[in-house]
Amino acid sequence: MFVLILKIVLTVVTLLILTYTVRHYRFTLNRLFGKQRHPYINIDAAVWPSVTVIVAAHNEEAVIEHSLQALLEVHYPPEKFKILVVNDRSTDGTREIVDGFCTRFPGLVTAFHRSVGQPGKAAALKDASQYINSEIIIVFDADYIPGQGLIKQLAAPFFDPEVGLVMGRVVPLNTGRNLLTRLLDIERAGGYQVDQQARMNLNLVPQYGGTVGGVRIAALESVGGWLDDTLAEDTDLTYRAILKGWKSVYQNRSECYEEVPENWPVRIRQIKRWAKGHNQSLYRYSWKCLVNRNISLHEKTDGLLLLGVHLMAPVILIGWILAIILFFLGNDNIIYGSIAFMAMAAFGTIGNFAAFFEIGSAVYLDRGKNRIRLLPFNLFSFLISTVTVSTATISQIVDRSEKSKLWEKTPRFREKGFIMGVPA
Repeated sequence: MFVLILKIVLTVVTLLILTYTVRHYRFTLNRLFGKQRHPYINIDAAVWPSVTVIVAAHNEEAVIEHSLQALLEVHYPPEKFKILVVNDRSTDGTREIVDGFCTRFPGLVTAFHRSVGQPGKAAALKDASQYINSEIIIVFDADYIPGQGLIKQLAAPFFDPEVGLVMGRVVPLNTGRNLLTRLLDIERAGGYQVDQQARMNLNLVPQYGGTVGGVRIAALESVGGWLDDTLAEDTDLTYRAILKGWKSVYQNRSECYEEVPENWPVRIRQIKRWAKGHNQSLYRYSWKCLVNRNISLHEKTDGLLLLGVHLMAPVILIGWILAIILFFLGNDNIIYGSIAFMAMAAFGTIGNFAAFFEIGSAVYLDRGKNRIRLLPFNLFSFLISTVTVSTATISQIVDRSEKSKLWEKTPRFREKGFIMGVPA
């Protein structure tokens, strides 16, 4: 009976792995050979909606000046454009820098200095929302550097009254620092250039991200605003909006530039935070997504697979362990054990190749062929991510009371006054 249970579990694990493998191939082949949808990217002249850009900041003295200066140079009607810096409990020089911009650009740059209330980015956004009266909110983290045309590109999809959320593409600006930043660069390419754009092409569920993303105020209000008890306010908002019938849009050509982690401890903490936040949304919205009648079958399938993506790390580990156990159980199970072991080994080549094929295709689409040589090193990154997500998921299951207690920001590596070593 014990062996039978192991066989059943391994079969389920293998089917799940194959499902995600097919998903990788489908998205990649669509990006390489399918029809591409960029329905809003060429809108340049219009009666633009009013926009408030929120810059979320917590101890950001090294980077926030660059971001605010870049935002002041964007091309958008000045009477329709405001910048609100949400400074949450900073203990460094962030407040002084922000107040300096407010003094120099009164009415254009304003600040919400927050010192009380529930800690965390989502809670800070929730409290700041009461001071916004524009039609659209666009959110940036303090280390992001937008191009001059980005605000128009992110605002354009909101001319469609069904669109509630918009997401642009994030591109690392400190790629050349070390091997980790180079690996994160090509991983980001796979996630945006292939995954997000393929979802857009196939009318599935492009995910709103917590930065370089726009939100229609009417959509935000219809779902009850920001929730202050989540580690992933972006994933949370994506699903609440979709469940209410709003559409999300991805703008692949709308690029903004970020600083990615430059060492593994910071990267690991980032992965843990993302995994826990994503799993919160899985717990809250998977069943609601499944039974919701406003969502098409294709959207439900993609939405559920997207919610479960971080569960695949422990699932893969379980599959490896079960295959090894069945292989060594004894002579009476040696045949099935050999088959199981070879099945998992086959996933290691075919399944992992699906993810690497996606990343390699994204690099090809970006016309960065030399970066494909880094692809073998992604196996190391994949193993670290698998272990990290698995431990985060297990700790989350064991400690159900674990909540978002801190603004778990990613440490910055940029020197104040410089953008990746170049004087600002």
